[in-house]
Amino acid sequence: MEYEGILLGMGNPLLDISAVVDQDFLNKYDIKPNNAILAEDKHLPMYEEMTSKYNVEFIAGGATQNSIKVAQWMLQIPGATSYMGSIGKDRFGEEMKKNAKDAGVNVHYYEDESPTGTCAVCVLDGERSLVANLSAANCYKVDHLKQPENWALVEKAKYFYIAGFFLTVSPESIQLVAEHAAAKNKVFSMNLSAPFICEFFKDQQEKFLQYMDFVFGNETEARTFSRVHGWETDNVEEIALKISQWPKASGTHKRITVITQGADPVVVAEDGKVTLFPVILLPKEKLVDTNGAGDAFVGGFLSQLVLEKPIADCVKAGCYASNVIIQRPGCTCPEKPDFE
Repeated sequence: MEYEGILLGMGNPLLDISAVVDQDFLNKYDIKPNNAILAEDKHLPMYEEMTSKYNVEFIAGGATQNSIKVAQWMLQIPGATSYMGSIGKDRFGEEMKKNAKDAGVNVHYYEDESPTGTCAVCVLDGERSLVANLSAANCYKVDHLKQPENWALVEKAKYFYIAGFFLTVSPESIQLVAEHAAAKNKVFSMNLSAPFICEFFKDQQEKFLQYMDFVFGNETEARTFSRVHGWETDNVEEIALKISQWPKASGTHKRITVITQGADPVVVAEDGKVTLFPVILLPKEKLVDTNGAGDAFVGGFLSQLVLEKPIADCVKAGCYASNVIIQRPGCTCPEKPDFE
């Protein structure tokens, strides 16, 4: 089988500005633990403050890009993955290109005049909270996707992954890829990504749900999804099942819903039934931060999915990858995986 370019991701490439902060800092900027939000004007000074006040690390991030990088790392097959998104023509943008290249991902960035997007990663007691200032990432245009050299990546790929965060940027691009996947019987997957996406981008999310063969998310996002759809249940297994039974645009693939719950078992809903998979538990003292844990899970999962492995193997790989990532700052990988 030809694996070159088999997996394509599209999303918001962001440079993570990561630091261990204190509760006062979180209070000052009204930041809740384990959340992900878009920066408002009140948040803009926090980036400077973090850099001057705390010991910060700059790590190439962005949810989809993290997942694609982890999938590439797990696969160890040169050029198996591709990625598109928008960066700025600046130092951070150059950094991003170098990082992606080192990771072995084939990136086709759109380069915008605004600065490369950043994401403040506020870590306290190992939990992360994200505040994203999209900037250039917000400027991705469907015209870039339509350019022959970029659309060629879509034609070549058999699996697609787009985080829900991209719904706020270019629904037109998602539409083209989703329709292509349905028409060509390819596998299209997305992530619920954050409570605010489920809540404030509900219509866009619903519109693309019919195309999704795989829906990823965590327990908080699943519960938010349930609440905004008036399902009146907080039971993650029930919610996963209901999402998996949502009508589909194409009957080729059934929909599978995969919900992670931190240290609790992973919930997989398919064919009207739910299976729970325990995660690899990590002693608290080994936890560095949870930044990228969900992204890494998806990356690990997709790495086995494209090899056509059974779902149980995909989940196992997802758990392995997230276990590795939470023992390191940000979504960074050691040199080689030792996944069996």
